[in-house]
Amino acid sequence: MFKTINNILFSVFSLNLIAIILIWGDVYSQNEIVPVSHPIYEYLKIMQIKRIIPDYNSGMTPISRREVAAYINRIGESRNLTRTEKNQLEDFKIEFEYELYNSLNNSVSVLKEFNELSLFGNKKQKYLYNYSDTNATFFWGLTGNLYSLNEKGDMGDNSIFLGDFGMGIRGTLYNRIGYSLNLFSGKKLGDNNSGLQFAVDNDPVLKANPDFINGYHNYDFFTGSLRYQTKTNWFSLTLGREALNCGYGYIDKLFLSNNTTPFDFMMLDLSYKKIKYTFTYGSINGDSVGTPLKSKNIAFHRLKVQFSDIFKAGYFESVIMSNNPFSFIFFNPISFITSADLNTGAKETTDNNTLIGVDFEINPVKNLALQGSLLIDDINFSTIFKNDITSFDNKIGYQIGTMWASAFNIPDINLNLEYTRLNPFIYSHRSNKDSYTNWGLSLGHDLPPNSDEIALKLKYQITSRLNINLLYQFQRSAEGIYYDSSKNVIINYGGNINIGVGDNQINSKFLLGDRINRNIFTINVFFEPIKQYFLEIQYQYKFQNFIYLSQISHESYLYASLKAFL
Repeated sequence: MFKTINNILFSVFSLNLIAIILIWGDVYSQNEIVPVSHPIYEYLKIMQIKRIIPDYNSGMTPISRREVAAYINRIGESRNLTRTEKNQLEDFKIEFEYELYNSLNNSVSVLKEFNELSLFGNKKQKYLYNYSDTNATFFWGLTGNLYSLNEKGDMGDNSIFLGDFGMGIRGTLYNRIGYSLNLFSGKKLGDNNSGLQFAVDNDPVLKANPDFINGYHNYDFFTGSLRYQTKTNWFSLTLGREALNCGYGYIDKLFLSNNTTPFDFMMLDLSYKKIKYTFTYGSINGDSVGTPLKSKNIAFHRLKVQFSDIFKAGYFESVIMSNNPFSFIFFNPISFITSADLNTGAKETTDNNTLIGVDFEINPVKNLALQGSLLIDDINFSTIFKNDITSFDNKIGYQIGTMWASAFNIPDINLNLEYTRLNPFIYSHRSNKDSYTNWGLSLGHDLPPNSDEIALKLKYQITSRLNINLLYQFQRSAEGIYYDSSKNVIINYGGNINIGVGDNQINSKFLLGDRINRNIFTINVFFEPIKQYFLEIQYQYKFQNFIYLSQISHESYLYASLKAFL
């Protein structure tokens, strides 16, 4: 009930604010959000590193279709593109044609002209139906997906075959509000005896569908948003459910990533020249010892400053609070969240889970970028330099990485190298209700606490519609939770994001505990043989050394997917 009240208050407030703004705001059309999973973001990043669009800032995504179109326009003016990059650009120009040219000459509607080209044409953007006039645009499409997950190894063999079908709509109304809605429903088509749990453990969408594993074997999900944005981009307001990414990480992100399912939020963006500020208040899912919480919310700020085309920096601040349907203390868009947390009456910032972070990106020479990120969980300024048990309040995570476009002077090969370290108990919390998770999955980096990782990723864009990714990860982790006869925690080595109790009971030394080393090799092939029809195959081999048990395990994982967007 409290969660329902929270969502109603949230929606009413946001919609009224949109209505007020529309009375006086300067507006422009096509403000729908481009999902963070769209390949355009990786393309824009390469163009930034090559200094074709040096002002592109990937520190907070997604952005609107209009913003993407503006970058596409500028990229089209460059003479420093490879043949493959030019072909990619032509595909993006077709997809974003309306935003670029205010026309639909390179699109086709199945319901208007049903024929072979409208289904399998390779040169036009296909829709089930599209419409535009001076007051509104409307694009309607269907999606279908068949995919299988298979695992073989010392832990057992698991497999499952799934299929889903859905629809998506997007457009603008009266040249003022961009809207989008994507929904799908699916079901299990086949599995072995342990396939259900295996699927839930490997697919965040299934994790967010408890009934899937409780006998129904069906799942559904949606994303959608309303977005208002001024013509000069100085102000935007978004209300919806979308995946959000925050941070400069090239392989995975320390602050906000898409390792979990999208959540409901309201987002306010303010921009002035080289400065952009984002405030977000959202609702996420949590539980306490398996019991669903009445409410669990997140509020965060993000400040991005582009000091020059070479140097960018950002500041991130977040709080997780549970069983509080709506908090105006944290809803204030101009505040210092750690100070606001102290103003709740607590002597220290431990009642809620507060995190602050800073990051930067340097593009010192063409084709090369470097980034660094620092995250502090539950900062306590009074103990930050102490060397006793109270210093455990300040849990640290950091990341450094580099991105090399046209690596080894070979066109269309891009190389990423990244090191990430998460100290014990980071992202977790002494109250498990306030862990930095959504549906039990990390909102930040996928690495568990009390771990570090060296990751190397190589991508070869063979053609505009065929690429291959090679990823190697070496991880060191330490975990383990031990209880007394009364089920009280006596030792917790801080390696479980969902169990943070006991962080002040031991010396939280990095990698102290039950040690595990992992070598993970992943190859991913992505192919678009016909425009808007996609084939993806991913193979992963994982070698784990359970040092504390003197045991070794081998696992192989195969994912295959066939998707169509019409």
